[in-house]
Amino acid sequence: MIHRTVRKSRLLAFAALTVSLVSYAFAGSSERVVHSFAGSPDGSDPATALTFDSQGNIYGTTATGGSDGCGTVFQLVPAGGGSWQENVLFSFNCFEQGKNPYGGVTLDAQGNLYGTTVAGGSGGFCTGDGCGVVYKLAKSGGTWNETVLYNFGDSPDGWGAGGAVAFDSAGNLYGTTPDGGANEAGTVYQLAQNNGQWTETIIHDFTGGDDGGVGGLGRLLVDSFGNIYGVAEIGGMYGAGTLFRMQRGAGGSWQFATLYAFQGQPDAGFPYGGLIADTHGNLYGTTYYGGANGAGTVYKVGPRANARPGPNAVAWRESVLYSFQESTDGGFPLSTLVFDPSGNLLGTTSMGGDPGCDCGVAFMLTPNNHGGWDQSVLHTFGSNHDAAYPNYGLTSDGAGNYFGTGVYGGSANMGAAFELTP
Repeated sequence: MIHRTVRKSRLLAFAALTVSLVSYAFAGSSERVVHSFAGSPDGSDPATALTFDSQGNIYGTTATGGSDGCGTVFQLVPAGGGSWQENVLFSFNCFEQGKNPYGGVTLDAQGNLYGTTVAGGSGGFCTGDGCGVVYKLAKSGGTWNETVLYNFGDSPDGWGAGGAVAFDSAGNLYGTTPDGGANEAGTVYQLAQNNGQWTETIIHDFTGGDDGGVGGLGRLLVDSFGNIYGVAEIGGMYGAGTLFRMQRGAGGSWQFATLYAFQGQPDAGFPYGGLIADTHGNLYGTTYYGGANGAGTVYKVGPRANARPGPNAVAWRESVLYSFQESTDGGFPLSTLVFDPSGNLLGTTSMGGDPGCDCGVAFMLTPNNHGGWDQSVLHTFGSNHDAAYPNYGLTSDGAGNYFGTGVYGGSANMGAAFELTP
């Protein structure tokens, strides 16, 4: 179930690899809804990753709802006794402020919030309601005010961003678009600030060929050297998407390299979520299709032993850690993964779980003594006003609890934020 509305046509492909041991329950895990969205003036459709600030407050976006029905940025504040208070920080007006923010927000060191919208803005017509914006929210006197940093325009600019942005150490912002660009296959863009003015540069135009096409849903990964890692949902040598790296070259140029081309069944195929890295430089993510059952995978991509450094894709290898069955174990993940302190991988699936609902699960992958990974279902979503379709994964509070959102469910069936304690 994919909810970013302005996208290239989605994929009808299937793929597969190895299946691990599955445990369909995890003793001791608990989940509870901490906020049910209600539409207007509250938000609805919280298609968002969640972000914590240093005080333990949570931030995210809703794609619709708010005072004008075009989405919000919200905050969840601990209110004591395990309860949370939701505050709508900003409601988008559908026009020059932007429309339909997806993916969540990114905080800077001063506590300002940055994000994107799929539509709205004043840069062009695109689908008829604007091409989207990159925005900043800053608090002044108890009020959060928006500054539009950039209005996406009609091609050859990228448009329809609808995903979280990433900072590098110099304060530049990076993101992807699913549409637009020189080849109408999406872009990777940079926003750089000079004397208070932000300038956009397209640093890669996807071709839809060997480099891939359509930027993913998840936030780009920027490492300590300023290298950028991400995924393209389609294209590549086998047409099933790519994992790429961008390295800064001379004179502000960028070198693009496809590190891995997903092959489709029985390999992983069609990655949507973002990437995380371990301390050895290995990258982990999920694919919506592929795996032994065509219901998606968790995969790992890492440098080959004794490989020469450089952009050559042969120097990287991929392995499927788990193939979903679209049964009680879940299926079709869109999420970005997260490590727990023990090195286990946690994430969510957009579907699967209870056959009567097919509303997704939260899962854990644990390394076993045989070099593989075992899957456990932490929670099955969708019953009794629970959250449903948790597309964007989990965020740790640092105290052993994990938070996420379901784009449907809750008491009004307009989406919910939840807390999960494994």
